[in-house]
Amino acid sequence: MAESLSAIVTTLDNAQTLDKCLSSLKFCDEIILVDSGSRDETLSIARAYDCHILHKDFAGYGPQKAWAAAQARNRYVLLMDADEWLPAECQLEIQRLMDNNPTLAGYSLPRRERVFWRYQHAGTRLNRYLRLFDQTRFRMSDSSIHAAPEVDGKIGAISAAFCHDGEPDIHTKVAKINAYSTGLVADKLARKTGFVRSRMLLYPPFFFLRLYFGKRHCLNGWAGFISSVSGAFYVFLKYAKVYEAQRRPPH
Repeated sequence: MAESLSAIVTTLDNAQTLDKCLSSLKFCDEIILVDSGSRDETLSIARAYDCHILHKDFAGYGPQKAWAAAQARNRYVLLMDADEWLPAECQLEIQRLMDNNPTLAGYSLPRRERVFWRYQHAGTRLNRYLRLFDQTRFRMSDSSIHAAPEVDGKIGAISAAFCHDGEPDIHTKVAKINAYSTGLVADKLARKTGFVRSRMLLYPPFFFLRLYFGKRHCLNGWAGFISSVSGAFYVFLKYAKVYEAQRRPPH
């Protein structure tokens, strides 16, 4: 007997991308949408897909997703953001996995990013993310911004990529860089991150080279160059804000 699958989506004012996300999850046995107070058409779109809609005030990225996963009635959970979607080949591979009764604690998937006006070139080295997992062996990491699923046990790999439409323009990219770098300051201060000036000086150019050549963002034309420079600025800004916080006089 095939294993059933619950899809989990957390939302807040995601009307622009949610329809594409939910349309790609129709093959799942259950779709749970946990909303934290949307004021746009998010909930209307969710109702059209017969989602199980729940409300929870935002508790932080990790706690919000952990609570959402705990509401699933099935053992295996597919965790998605509202600006992500599964192409047909990815849907098919996941469905085949469920039909064959998966046994591992989790499965990672490669993610193809929308880079402003285009999707990443097929030759770009994609990052992998653990998004399909056995919820009985799952927890969320404690990062305040980049919280991610973790599992106790072996992780398998799905070959087909899912897609992320989170940064459709440079304005959105820069706004995220500013917000995320601020959000990480408290974590880095709590962990007593050292060599902040050296990191601020040396890590950005290294990060640019790793993205542009190592991850092959050079194949994405000017979009790849701008994205790589933005990524380098992000890592600079993280440590610049930590440096500032270390020197800010206490209130």
